[in-house]
Amino acid sequence: MTRQHNVSHQASSPLAHQPAQLKQHLNDSRIVVAPGVFDALGASLAEQAGFDTVYLSGASLAYTQLGRPDIGLLSITEICTAMSHIRERTQLSVVVDCDTGFGNAMNVMRSVRLLERAGANAIQLEDQTYPKRCGHLRGKTLVSKGEMVGKLHAALDARESDSTLIIGRTDALGVEGTDSAIERAQAYYEAGVDMLFIEGIRSDEDIGKIMAQFKGKVPIMANMVEGGDTPLKNAKALEALGFSLVIFPGALVRAITHMASRFFATLKEDGTTDAFRDQMLDFKQLNDYLGTQAMLELGEQYDNR
Repeated sequence: MTRQHNVSHQASSPLAHQPAQLKQHLNDSRIVVAPGVFDALGASLAEQAGFDTVYLSGASLAYTQLGRPDIGLLSITEICTAMSHIRERTQLSVVVDCDTGFGNAMNVMRSVRLLERAGANAIQLEDQTYPKRCGHLRGKTLVSKGEMVGKLHAALDARESDSTLIIGRTDALGVEGTDSAIERAQAYYEAGVDMLFIEGIRSDEDIGKIMAQFKGKVPIMANMVEGGDTPLKNAKALEALGFSLVIFPGALVRAITHMASRFFATLKEDGTTDAFRDQMLDFKQLNDYLGTQAMLELGEQYDNR
């Protein structure tokens, strides 16, 4: 007798998400807004809030998993682990910060393969030397334009599907100036990347030059860092300027760190969490977000069979 099995919707998987979803969204006229996340809970909350895309931030992973700054301490293993957790839990499109690719062109190929198989929709690679540092810190150094072009070709060759987007990022603006950044971005565009990310834009004049070169040719990504080099603009304003994707990579960590610092100070002073109760979820509310009851009921279907 043939037995039928129902498909559970309690978790996602690399097979359940839609690999081409982000590529399709970027063809729309509306900008894609991607909040930065660092774990499955944050990604799940973003999904419940109505977002269809998130940004797996290397900086946020370094801050939260290592308790360290974004100075190249993270490994590809840690990024892949976070990506796989997010993919198992959600069907979101995920843009992954892959830093420099963790080495030369061969390392880039391995990194791309690992992240694609973990469920990434887009993989971002930058032209800093390894180990890198946050794009809004001083003292950055760059690999040659030719080396980066080679690494991007390697990334494009390594991906199994052209629905997995490769994003070419340059940090040249803060090191060599706007014209050099545009020259590098042009080379990365000619290499075949699916999107460009010019980090550390400092003025509307910079934006004007970038859009004059690339608008209508290739999607351009914006990075909003609270307190960083780039003036903060909302999504509608960025869309009007010609950006196709905007990320808020560290906003969640900054919000959580601010709240957590106040929480610990209050608990230390009072010896209780009572003063913070109106700023917390209670036990039931958190379990509602997590879908606990639905998972318990699902488990009961398999008991004593």
